[in-house]
Amino acid sequence: MAKNKNGSSLEKKGAIVRAMDAVERVGNALPNPATIFLILTLAVIIISAICGSLGVSVTYETIDTANGNAIIEKTVNAVNLLTPDSIRHLVTTVVSSFTGFFALGTVFTIMIGVGVADGSGMISAMLRRAANSAPKTLVTAMVVFLGIMSNIASSTGYVVLVPLGAILFMAFGRHPIAGLAAAFAGVSGGWSANLLIGTNDPMFAGMSTQAAQTLDPNYMVTPVCNWFFMFVSTFLITAVGTFVTDKLVEPHLGKYEGAVDGATEELTPAEKRGLKFAGIASLIYVALIVIAVAPSNGLLRNPETGGFLSSPFMSGIIFFIMLLFLISGIAYGIGAGTIKNDEDVIQLMNKCISGLASFMVLIFFAAQFTTCFNYSNLGTIISVSGANFLKDIGFVGLPLVICFIILTAFINIFIAVDSAKWAIMAPIFVPMFMRLGLSPELTQVAYRIGDSSTNIIAPLMPFFVLTVAFFQKYDKKAGIGSVISTMLPYSICFLLGWIVLFSIWYLLGLPLGPGASLFYPA
Repeated sequence: MAKNKNGSSLEKKGAIVRAMDAVERVGNALPNPATIFLILTLAVIIISAICGSLGVSVTYETIDTANGNAIIEKTVNAVNLLTPDSIRHLVTTVVSSFTGFFALGTVFTIMIGVGVADGSGMISAMLRRAANSAPKTLVTAMVVFLGIMSNIASSTGYVVLVPLGAILFMAFGRHPIAGLAAAFAGVSGGWSANLLIGTNDPMFAGMSTQAAQTLDPNYMVTPVCNWFFMFVSTFLITAVGTFVTDKLVEPHLGKYEGAVDGATEELTPAEKRGLKFAGIASLIYVALIVIAVAPSNGLLRNPETGGFLSSPFMSGIIFFIMLLFLISGIAYGIGAGTIKNDEDVIQLMNKCISGLASFMVLIFFAAQFTTCFNYSNLGTIISVSGANFLKDIGFVGLPLVICFIILTAFINIFIAVDSAKWAIMAPIFVPMFMRLGLSPELTQVAYRIGDSSTNIIAPLMPFFVLTVAFFQKYDKKAGIGSVISTMLPYSICFLLGWIVLFSIWYLLGLPLGPGASLFYPA
């Protein structure tokens, strides 16, 4: 009889666990992730040639950012990637596609600082202190919650909190992959939830305003229009993520048999001195940042408007986070005696970057696939066609919105960039929903629910391959199937939980944010 990782028979497993096993077996039977991206690239080339020859196209309204964000009608044709012009374009952009890939610079910048903080021993010492003082029952909730809150700093959570979640779980004698999953679920699955207004809110609001003004020229969507709902969503995603981790994912993983690195040992006097140095250095650094950011005329504020969300600080948040890790890591190393000179610092950076070799290989092939997929216009055709299909169904009210959420969740698997999808979908759905008596704010929040829920099972999401690499650190046999099977319960539960919350919100007629009603007078 087949056995699971805990040695129990398959007959004794629940339906969800059996499904996870099946997904993992199928997924891990797939080739190496780099090979998969190569195969997908070839598939896109063939499909583009067929669609291009057949003259496949879509016409839709979109936001023209180059012309004052005006709404224009645009026709997009499938591009045959086997034509001479396409071939010349693709072969001349191989290097730039790789070097310009979204995740590459972010990961390497952050990891320079994280490498020093980790290599000096600071992160291990901090987590051991947390392990020896924090209530064990709150660890999972804390990891998921911090993952959600990290989204205020853009993509930092992917490269910082996800690996830290694994280390923290090990500190409590728990499975590190469960910690990875919990952190990844919070960061990626909870992308649209937060207690604070993030960088995405003004971007979405601007696009929604332009789409709404095609029907009502005076309509304005504010950046805080979804704040009430997203505030409550933070606690929902934290609760659901905690439940899935503790009751579904970790029991399925079984007992971790790898090295634990003595994560729960008491701190030595040198380590305590290092943490003291790191704390002082961090406070000084944060104080300097506050001085530069807090005043409306501060150095790191927007020099023209004095705004914060559009400020150099928010634009350079990755760099500032890297500096925080770097400065605190160096200070810790000096205090603990693990860093004696500049050569030690550089060596820690080199060691960290060298560990990203497999990630670089994956990114190379992922970048080429993304370039081919975008250049072929297949992503746009899929999105618009799916949106038009839902429009033609003719649903009204709550069932229509739920269908829209599900459609967005499906499309998100193919197109990971949230702003790109909304630029296409907003001009279609915002006016359509307004004519049916639904506000642009409601349409926007529904889009964000679907967009977030399937991030964690979307292989085309830029940071997905990085998460695979994190998994492989604790399970050498882990592949795309392992990650998807582990994260699938989160995705399903997040989507269902969010739909339930939205349905209750809708039926009660609660405002989505300050001055943001659910309904529009059609």
